[in-house]
Amino acid sequence: MHAFRQFIENYTSIPDPDWKEVELCLRKRSIKKGELILEEGKICRHLYFLESGFLRYFLWKDGLDKTKFFTIPPYCFTSQRSFNFEIPAEESIEVLEDGVIWEIKKTDRTRLLKLNSWNTFTRLLVQEVQFFTEQILIALQNETAEERYRKMLSNGDVILQKAPLKIVASYLGIAPQSL
Repeated sequence: MHAFRQFIENYTSIPDPDWKEVELCLRKRSIKKGELILEEGKICRHLYFLESGFLRYFLWKDGLDKTKFFTIPPYCFTSQRSFNFEIPAEESIEVLEDGVIWEIKKTDRTRLLKLNSWNTFTRLLVQEVQFFTEQILIALQNETAEERYRKMLSNGDVILQKAPLKIVASYLGIAPQSL
């Protein structure tokens, strides 16, 4: 089974005719460490599915890059505001580990919304992303960087295994030497 179909099936079933329509919209792309899938200031034109690899979202502030969050496979990602409103992205998306992504153009994503299965999938996915975002905001407001780091350690967070310490420090909002 295609990795993306298997991912969708975690949220809702997708009948074969619907999957065929989705599959026609997918374009496979290999990604390499250090590559920018999206650069700050450019418009994001795709919804992506990360089959393998490891990504980070970051922005530039005062000459330093500030890591917002990460994407680990299997998962969907995009620059939500840039993609939906066709405005320049405020962040960049960098590949931290070689992998494979699948791209869907915005026009195809919009067309697929007529499929009940795709509509259900995207609605549930957006709800999940909102939940994750709320968790991050709550942690930022209520926990120190040290508490968030200790929680990552105790949970065996994959970010600590895959991301360089300076990027983890950036994500936590502290200097690398503090880790």
